Amino acid sequence: MFLGTRAQQAFRTEPRNLTVRMGATAVLRCEVLRASGTVQWAKDGFLLGPERSLPGFPRYSMIGNPERGQYHLQIEDAQLEDDTQYECQVTSSESSSGIISSPAWLNVRSKGKKRLWITTPFFFSHLVLFFSCSSSVPFPLVTPQPPFLTVAPQPPVILGLERNEVKAERTLVLECVSYGGNPLATLHWTKNGEVLSMTWEEDVVAQKSSSILKLKITPADNQAELCCESSNLVSRSPLSVSRKITVLFEPAELTLSGSLTAIEGQELNLSCYATSSNPPVDIRWWLGYKELNNTSVGDNGGMTTMSNMTHRVSREEHGLKLTCEAFNKGTHFSKTQIDELSVYYPPQKVWINAPPEDVPLRSGSTVHMACFATGGNPKATLAWFKDGKAVTGALKQTSFDMGVARELVVVLTASDNMASYRCDATNKAKKTVSAYTKLRVHFTPVSMKITAQQEVLRQGEALTLECQAGSSSPMANISWILGPLRFFGGISVHSSLSLNLTSQHHNQKVICQAYSHVLAEGANTYYKLNVLYPPEFSPDQPTEVQVLEDDMAVVPLLVSANPEEVSCIWLHRREKLVKGDLGLYDHSLEIRNVSRNNAGVYTVKCENDEGANEISITLDVQYAPSVKAEKEPVFVNLGETADLICVADANPIIAGMFSWKWLMGEETQEDESGLLTIYNVTRAHAGSYECLANNGIEPPASAHIRLVVQFKPELRKGPQWRKVASRGDGTSTAEIVCQAEGIPRVDFSWEKSGVLMDFENPRYEEVIVREGAFHTSTVRVVNVSAVLDYAVFSCTARNSLGEDKLDIQLISTNHPDPPSSFRQVSVGHDSVTLEWIPGFNGGLQQRFRIRYRWDQTVSFLYVDVFPPSETTFTVTGLQPVTTYNFSVNALNAIGESDYADNNAVLTITTKGGSGLPVYLTVVLTAVLGGLLVFNLIGCFFGLRWKKRQGQTGKHNYIPISGC
Repeated sequence: MFLGTRAQQAFRTEPRNLTVRMGATAVLRCEVLRASGTVQWAKDGFLLGPERSLPGFPRYSMIGNPERGQYHLQIEDAQLEDDTQYECQVTSSESSSGIISSPAWLNVRSKGKKRLWITTPFFFSHLVLFFSCSSSVPFPLVTPQPPFLTVAPQPPVILGLERNEVKAERTLVLECVSYGGNPLATLHWTKNGEVLSMTWEEDVVAQKSSSILKLKITPADNQAELCCESSNLVSRSPLSVSRKITVLFEPAELTLSGSLTAIEGQELNLSCYATSSNPPVDIRWWLGYKELNNTSVGDNGGMTTMSNMTHRVSREEHGLKLTCEAFNKGTHFSKTQIDELSVYYPPQKVWINAPPEDVPLRSGSTVHMACFATGGNPKATLAWFKDGKAVTGALKQTSFDMGVARELVVVLTASDNMASYRCDATNKAKKTVSAYTKLRVHFTPVSMKITAQQEVLRQGEALTLECQAGSSSPMANISWILGPLRFFGGISVHSSLSLNLTSQHHNQKVICQAYSHVLAEGANTYYKLNVLYPPEFSPDQPTEVQVLEDDMAVVPLLVSANPEEVSCIWLHRREKLVKGDLGLYDHSLEIRNVSRNNAGVYTVKCENDEGANEISITLDVQYAPSVKAEKEPVFVNLGETADLICVADANPIIAGMFSWKWLMGEETQEDESGLLTIYNVTRAHAGSYECLANNGIEPPASAHIRLVVQFKPELRKGPQWRKVASRGDGTSTAEIVCQAEGIPRVDFSWEKSGVLMDFENPRYEEVIVREGAFHTSTVRVVNVSAVLDYAVFSCTARNSLGEDKLDIQLISTNHPDPPSSFRQVSVGHDSVTLEWIPGFNGGLQQRFRIRYRWDQTVSFLYVDVFPPSETTFTVTGLQPVTTYNFSVNALNAIGESDYADNNAVLTITTKGGSGLPVYLTVVLTAVLGGLLVFNLIGCFFGLRWKKRQGQTGKHNYIPISGC
């Protein structure tokens, strides 16, 4: 075979004669090698079509993998009409001729159907044989080739079952073969009398019928009888062969029941149950690697097995694996159920780490006692007891490798002296192991008491106190403490103290302390003094209170007295304040939304049963400034002095409170007063000024003052204002505009050729528009006549400070005037920005064009300005460090002007470029990129070599920089 060519098509498998029962599925096989044409089936010479679904034949389809050349014909629910001849055909292609398979007969059998063989007489030893048959149903006629004689088939045989014993889950592939017979035998399989298969194949050449049975074996097939029957037309009764199979199978489940947990010395009672198997299993017990013999085995009916086991446990067996093993001698199958044995036993040892019993401990000190327990399963649970009662403050139990521990932290008191502490260790073995200890504690007196000789205490009287201390070991020294003062009372259990009482003694504590020098510790108690005195104001009482307006003013009253029932009255401006007025609450004064009217001196008088007292307090209400202009607007003539004055109301008044801002230019000026003076006023000083007052209290206040600078009229007199163009054919209208700037009001008068204009004439109309300081007078000339109206119109603007005059010429439309003031705005290395002032447009819309050249050009280059009316333009695309000559002119619909400034040329040299030429930049970039790549490669291999050296134990590394 050569590559690129296609070989001749050929059949790998051709269809064969097939016999099926009516209603079964028949498959005629056809496999084609190197198929290049179209494959289709023919039934009695009629083509069924190339599609695999075979439209028009709902029970017919082509199945198989076409990539492997499989085009099998499948006929479902076979009927008598399907009993005929079939062919597999492949059409020709460019590389191969067409091929047709050998015809194959499909024989469909049913009740009442017989095949009728029609033949001519044959003579055997002078015996003439004629065969005939009749049937009540349609049947095909087949004419076999002579000679023909019907013969019964041989008995069938079963192939593929060497032994009767079969393991479950295995798939048996059995073949039933019946030789001889004319016609060949029909075959079918049964299991326990139930039909399994009614499909067979006939091999005419080998003169045999065969049927393949695939059967997956399950435990339910045990002792099942498989039978294959064969018969043909001349068989008086079917011939059969039977085989009984024995299925070997394992138990589906193995169950271990019973508790695997016990206390040391107890007996375990366990059962192991195996479900049905063939043959029944043998059960054995293992504990660790030791087989247990004290077991009893009995079947649980049928082919199930159960074993019972009794065993007395010891602590050494804790954690061993208990195994129930079921062994099937037939399948050599072993299945186990494993679980872990848990044996409970008590702790082996319990002890307490605590201070020795003969060492005294200080009361109030902290003692750490730890209880330990080792051994036991499970680990012990520890509990602390004091004098037989459970202690709840023990820390959480902790575990270590050999056991557990639990700490008890005790802050010692007198009750801990010679108290018995016990630690109990218990676990699931239900046996308690205990340990004991005692503590010796030294402590100070446990009780102290102070008594006074009189019940009522008043300022200026004398007081005597008695202190009685309880027993202590060793005996304590008694002392008295009153604030920073200390009085020694001697070594005893009783002491006295005398005091002259003042108001400062009220609510103070007199402490009696019993101190032990041996323990360097003492006990104490106190007596609280209740001294009666008249109202007194605190040294911290404020005599001035500052508050912001609209806030809440709180004037505190820091007064003390005993008894504390004090009555106070407040006076403001000699008037008594009633509770509830201005927010008077108890002794303090609270004023919500305080105003400047509430400021002033307040006097408060307080008294109780022991006397009276008074004090004065000043309330200072501070508020943000308010500002107003003394005069607005302020008018001033050009060159004179302007005074801007603002007045502020504020508390406090501070230096630097005022500042001024010119709103037109955002300029600011600090001024300590509300006066801003501007000398030699110019028109630039006109505008709004802001006077800002800020005394530190938000918000600052401001007032606007407008400065109006008065000046005589000034007319706009540029080239575009001195000419007006219009057609003089009597059909157009011209507008002559005169615009002046001036304050106060500007009035206009017009003359035509020196004669005052009469606006009663309907051909002339004046419109005046005023916007601030700008005043515009427009004269409309209707039906412009070249004879009557091409003249000089004079506009005069005047106010109280002076006047100004402009002559405007009305002419015919023409080309524009040249621009002026052509200049350079900026220059770069490849661009130039230019600017100019436009001339008169000739009465039409004008545009501008820039002309330029440099030394190496033979002619000018031109560029039109866009937008057309723009007077600033940037010329781009220039070369660095090159001298250019620029000019600009104007164009309209009629023509173009001369170049600006009397055809002047503007010479400009561009700046230097970014540095190197383009080709050198590209070369340097490529070189640097290559160096970077080589550096990265070097880093990669260098780091790998370094890592390899480190793994082999070498340390003579080569440093790699830049990685």
